[in-house]
Amino acid sequence: MDSGVSNCGHDGSLQTDDGVLSFHTDGQVTRKNGQSKSPSSHLAYGVLDIPPWYLCIFLGIQHFLTALGALVAVPLILAKDLCLQHDPLTQSYLISTIFFVSGICTLLQVLFGVRLPILQGASFALLAPSLAMLSLPSWKCPEWTLNASQVNVSSPEFTEEWQKRIRELQGAIMVASCIQIMVGFSGLIGFLMRFIGPLTIAPTISLLALPLFDPVGNDAGIHWGISFTTIFLIMLFSQFLKNIPVPVPVYGGEKKCHTSKFYLFQFFPVLLGLCISWFICFVLTVTNTLPSSPTDYGYLARTDTKSNVLSQAPWFRIPYPGQWGRPTISLAGVFGIIAGVVSSMVESVGDYYACARLVGAPPPPKHAINRGIGIEGLGCLLAGAWGTGNGTTSFSENVGALGITKVGSRMVIVTAGFVLLLMGVFGKIGAVFATIPTPVIGGMFIVMFGIISAVGISNLQYVDMNSSRNLFVFGFSIYCGLTIPNWVKKNPEKLQTGILQLDQVIQVLLTTGMFVGGFLGFLLDNTIPGSLEERGILVWNEVQENSKETTLKSSEVYDFPWGIGTKFCTSSYIRVLPFWPRLDHSDKGEVGMSQLAYCSQASSRKHLTGAVETRM
Repeated sequence: MDSGVSNCGHDGSLQTDDGVLSFHTDGQVTRKNGQSKSPSSHLAYGVLDIPPWYLCIFLGIQHFLTALGALVAVPLILAKDLCLQHDPLTQSYLISTIFFVSGICTLLQVLFGVRLPILQGASFALLAPSLAMLSLPSWKCPEWTLNASQVNVSSPEFTEEWQKRIRELQGAIMVASCIQIMVGFSGLIGFLMRFIGPLTIAPTISLLALPLFDPVGNDAGIHWGISFTTIFLIMLFSQFLKNIPVPVPVYGGEKKCHTSKFYLFQFFPVLLGLCISWFICFVLTVTNTLPSSPTDYGYLARTDTKSNVLSQAPWFRIPYPGQWGRPTISLAGVFGIIAGVVSSMVESVGDYYACARLVGAPPPPKHAINRGIGIEGLGCLLAGAWGTGNGTTSFSENVGALGITKVGSRMVIVTAGFVLLLMGVFGKIGAVFATIPTPVIGGMFIVMFGIISAVGISNLQYVDMNSSRNLFVFGFSIYCGLTIPNWVKKNPEKLQTGILQLDQVIQVLLTTGMFVGGFLGFLLDNTIPGSLEERGILVWNEVQENSKETTLKSSEVYDFPWGIGTKFCTSSYIRVLPFWPRLDHSDKGEVGMSQLAYCSQASSRKHLTGAVETRM
């Protein structure tokens, strides 16, 4: 595609790569080791490159905006089950807290974790078990909290109602995160990944979002006109206008003032759709087109129902651990969250490989993946301690953004981490997003959760779907993941054992569709006879491992920063640790999670003609 800008001068002015607005400085950029980047690279900036400071800020803000929809979605979904649907001020505190903790976790992951440019944020994998736990009879919200006229958000009684629920979530997340820390730093994740293939991942990820159709439909149904407007705008921008560039004024280079192409609709379809629908609601509110009576249909589409939040929210508020009180722990919550943590780990491993391919880095070695999963567990521990009501994980949408922008610099994600920290401290930001009209949120959720479900199903592309075995495994897992939780929710008394804690554990696990479908997929895929090729394991491993040629060494990308492990802490005893970089980086031995050796069949008589190594 013809770029919209001619070659610029030597002052670091704007250029485009494949039609996408980007920056170059004198044809080369600086790496941390002082080397220049190869001009033949398909990336504008590689993982080790350091773009100009102003570009780091611009792209850091862009990554924040890309993740914004998912970051805001989780606390807004949890609000109803936390009895906070009529307390937008506390919702704004939760949003600010999740911004702040995501910033901390992003910095930890990029600097000490897998060391790839991956943003950390709220985990949808923990959402389903959290809602299942909060649906237990002992945690259902009292009727008076559902009526806005009876809720006094400043009363101690109301405060205790929602805080005891979030403290329960905090305790469960913190205990489950310890399991993830152990699995990561011990290297156990490599062993587990040998038994997890596409037929396990597909139903697990799909069932993250499918069971949420009921609450999402309730939010959208407050005003279907506004919800469909939001859906239409997001669909228009992301599908029909994504390849249409928008001219942007640029200053610099030989031409000084000129225009360049920027794919605005491709970068921010959700944000643009949300803002335009929000503005439409504002216009309809000002003109009194929307009803003014709280009992009328469409009242919650008004923008003035939560307008007092902006005036009540502080300009600056620093979230801190234990801000809602001392966390509490129950077995039911812990077991449910552990199921979500396992799903999150599997998805993150896939994100690591995808990110490495996009930024031109070698495939992540075992020690880097172990460290990445361990740091994600530490991030969940911090999220639980701060009281976000959720954990943290790698954001797939931001990994995709790396391929669009052609900028894979680690420094950009470090900047994005600081942007998240600042947004978390700036209290008015969270308040702004807490005032989004409910039907706008509902429309956004329909699009986002539909995509999440499709992403899960897309894993089946590696599987032979002409096989009756695979059709049975996937179909049975998905259908049971929808049917069993629905029945258990309607008939909880049928599963009573007489032991309260055991009853709660059973109910939470069996009402979490993601656990039911993922467990059945895992069990059937590993017990019903089938070849590795038929199960999709071979192709899936090849896709995970194959990457474009890169001149970078594994040690350049994945070793600790600041000489840790090379100048300091170089003891041979430390290097035995599964998450510690090895001294010899020949890049020939350690390039994947596990090695599956298999023989290729060259004839119908299945004679063995060679061996092909595939690494996952």
